[in-house]
Amino acid sequence: MEVQAKKEQPLPPAASQSIPAFYFPRGRPTDTLHVDAVISKIERTFAQFPHERATMDDMGRVAKACGCPLYWKGPLFCSAGGERTGSVSVHKFVAMWRKILHNCHDDAAKFLHLLMNPGCNYLVQEDFVPFLQDVVNTHPGLAFLKEASEFHSRYITTVIQRIFYTVNRSWSGRITCAELRRSTFLQNVALLEEEADINQLTEYFSYEHFYVIYCKFWELDTDHDLLIDSQDLARHNDHAVSTKMIERIFSGAVTRGRKVQKEGKISYADFVWFLLSEEDKRTPTSIEYWFRCMDLDGDGALSMFELEYFYEEQCRRLDSMAIEALPFEDCLCQMLDLVKPQSDGKITLRDLKRCKLANVFFDTFFNIEKYLDHEQKEQVSLLRDSESEGPELSDWEKYAAEEYDILVAEEAAAEPWEDGYEAELSPVEQKLSSLRSPLAQRPFFEAPSALGAVDLYEYACEDDDLPPS
Repeated sequence: MEVQAKKEQPLPPAASQSIPAFYFPRGRPTDTLHVDAVISKIERTFAQFPHERATMDDMGRVAKACGCPLYWKGPLFCSAGGERTGSVSVHKFVAMWRKILHNCHDDAAKFLHLLMNPGCNYLVQEDFVPFLQDVVNTHPGLAFLKEASEFHSRYITTVIQRIFYTVNRSWSGRITCAELRRSTFLQNVALLEEEADINQLTEYFSYEHFYVIYCKFWELDTDHDLLIDSQDLARHNDHAVSTKMIERIFSGAVTRGRKVQKEGKISYADFVWFLLSEEDKRTPTSIEYWFRCMDLDGDGALSMFELEYFYEEQCRRLDSMAIEALPFEDCLCQMLDLVKPQSDGKITLRDLKRCKLANVFFDTFFNIEKYLDHEQKEQVSLLRDSESEGPELSDWEKYAAEEYDILVAEEAAAEPWEDGYEAELSPVEQKLSSLRSPLAQRPFFEAPSALGAVDLYEYACEDDDLPPS
C-alpha cells in the first residue's frame, strides 16, 4: 500500500495591513482629528445664528466653515433637509456632514453624495436642478434674471445639457464619481465664487452662450411648442447640414428617449447637443455624436459604403451650385490620407479621435458650407490651426462670441436711440418678449430618459479620451 504524500499546507494569507490600500473610489481618507476640527468650526458658525438654525441665506458661511466652495451652499442646505423646513439645525447638519466626511474623501465624492438620490451612486439630470436654481438666484452675474423667472428653467436646462455633454463620457445619462473627478466641472463651480462675470465661465455657465443656443432654437421652433421636427432643424444655418444627416439625427442615433421615434420631433435639450456638436467638431463628444450618425449599421466602423452614402448628397448639392465636385474615389483618397486609419477599408472612432482634423472629415460628408470653407483654406493652415498652443478659443467659443455680437447688433438696431447711444442688449426684453405668453409658464425642464433605442457602443468612451485625473 502506497503511503499517500502529505499535502503541502497552503501558506496563511498575509495580514491585510501588510498591503497598504491603494484604491480609493471616494478619495483618500483623512484623519479623525481633521474631521473633528471641521465639525468644531461648523458648530461655532451655527452658534452665531438664532436658535442655532441656518436658513438658506446663512449657508454661504456654513459652506466656508465646511471648507467647501461658496456655491455648494444649495446642495449642503438641501442634503440636510433644509428645503423642507426652511432652515436646518446644527445637530442635523453636523450629523449629515460628519457622515459625508467619514465616507467621502475628495470633492468629487462629496459633491456627488450631496446631490444624488439616496441609494444611488451617480447623478441624473434632475439632481442638478436645485443646485443651479441657487446659482440663478444668487450669482451677481445673473441678477438681471430675477425679474424673468420664465427664463430660469431655460437657462438651467441649457447648463445641465452642457454638463452632461462634457462630463458624462459614457453617454449613459448618469454621471459617476470617476467622470466627475476626471472633468473640470468642480473647478468651474469653484470659479463661480471668484468670477462676477458669469460669461467668463464659457465651459458650462455662460449666459451669453445660453442666449445664443436658445435664440437659435427659437428661430427654428416657429410654432413655439418647444419641439422641432426634421424640417425645422434642416433650416439651421441656411440648410448647411445635409438631409441624410438630418434624417440620421431623427433616427434616434444620438437622441434620448422615444419621443423622436414616436412624434418625429426633438426637444430643446436634444437641440443643445446638436448645436454644440455642429459648431465644434473637435471635442470628444462631438466626434462620438457624428460618428454614431455616420455609422449606419452600428458596427463601430465607417465603411467606404457609408462614406459614399453621405458624399452622394454633397455632390448633388455642389452640382446645383455649379461647383464641380471631386469624384468619390479622389475624395476618399484625401480623407484616408487625412485620417490615416489603422485598418484598411474602415475608419474607427479611435482613428478620428487621433486625427487632428476630424472637423474637416465630418464637414466633407454632410456640411456643405463648412466643406467649402475648408476647401478655401490650405491643409497646412488647417493643421496649424488645430495644433496652436496656448489658450486659443475653441470653435464653439468663437461661434458663440460671433453669434452673440450679431444678436446684440440686431437688438440695438431694433430699439430706438436714447441720448445718442445705442441701447444695450436686454437679454430678457425685446427678442424673446413673446415668451411671456401662457406657453412660457409651463415647466420647461424635461429630463430625457436614459438613451432609448441607442446602443451604448463599447467604443463610445475610451480611456485615452479623458483628461488625466
